Amino acid sequence: MATVTELKAVLKDTLEKRGVLGHLRAKMRAEVFNALDDQGEKPPPLSHENLLINELIREYLEFNKYKYSASVLTADLFCMEL
Repeated sequence: MATVTELKAVLKDTLEKRGVLGHLRAKMRAEVFNALDDQGEKPPPLSHENLLINELIREYLEFNKYKYSASVLTADLFCMEL
């Protein structure tokens, strides 16, 4: 019978292989930065050119398999829209 430590290790490896653990870490990192960010000051509205540039950067990150960086960027962009 497997020990709790062994089960934790298998679960961690499985989540890492599926990319879930990295995605959760990236999401948590983005949320920490958002919480630390000055909420009293709103960012300036983005022009259509800046929106296009942001989308190109996001596509570049996803194309090159920078999934975690892309998820942090997406979270930041979503927060800017609110």
